This record gives sequence, C-alpha cells and structure tokens, in this order.
Amino acid sequence: MINVHAVNEVNDRLQIDFSVLENCCRTVLRDHDCRRGEITFIFTTDAPLNKLKIQYFDQDVLTDVIAFNLEEEGQPLEGEVYISWDRTLENANLFREEPARELKRLAIHAILHLIGFDDGTEQEKARMSKLENHYLEEIPGSLVR
Repeated sequence: MINVHAVNEVNDRLQIDFSVLENCCRTVLRDHDCRRGEITFIFTTDAPLNKLKIQYFDQDVLTDVIAFNLEEEGQPLEGEVYISWDRTLENANLFREEPARELKRLAIHAILHLIGFDDGTEQEKARMSKLENHYLEEIPGSLVR
C-alpha cells in the first residue's frame, strides 16, 4: 500500500486536493512496480527550500522542488518532498502554464526522482519531461482546489 501525507505550510493561499495528490503517487508508483511506500509532501515557500538547498546541497539558490529518499536499502519506498509554492507560481508565469498544472508537474517530477529517475543530463531531462507530460494527461484533476 502507498501512504501519502501532505503538509500545507502556505496556508490560505494554497488549497491542495489531497485525492488528486494520492492518485498521482499511486499511478506513477504502480506503473513503475512500486506497490508499498510512504511519501510526505510539504508545500511551502521559497525560504525553507533555500535553507534545505544550502544545508544538504551547499547551494544558495532558489529551487522549486526537493525530494529526499529516506528508505533503507531493500525497504519500501519512503520519501519526503518539499515544493515551493513561490517557485511554482514563478514557473507557471515563465512557462505560461496554469499554476495548478505546474504544481502537479512538480509533484510528478518529485515522485519520479524518488523511484530513481534523474535529470542531470539532457537525455535524462528529456525522459523525465516525457513522463511528466504523460502523467499530466493521464491523471485527472487539479492539485489546487
């Protein structure tokens, strides 16, 4: 079973549709033969992600999403995902995308990272983008109410 949790640190500016978030997780994980696990999503702002980026990656930059794999080898998936609503809005504006769709893309992107996909090379980025686009179309609903 896949357990999904969400923490909203953005407050009233963001209303997450938890059922869509669960469906994103379960669909992506099922398609990649991951049947057990636990993922916690923390929806927050730029400052906490910037602190995490400095602390864990030694980079003082703004970022939209950070995904941490927490499971021990051979154990079910366990992950913690941080998504910046500030960066989501900025990305949506930059790419002329609806903020809700961009947020869903970031959640899917993070799930893909948790199961081993990377985006360090142009080829890896292209593969992840293709998967993100596939799931954006396949999974109905909006993460934002």
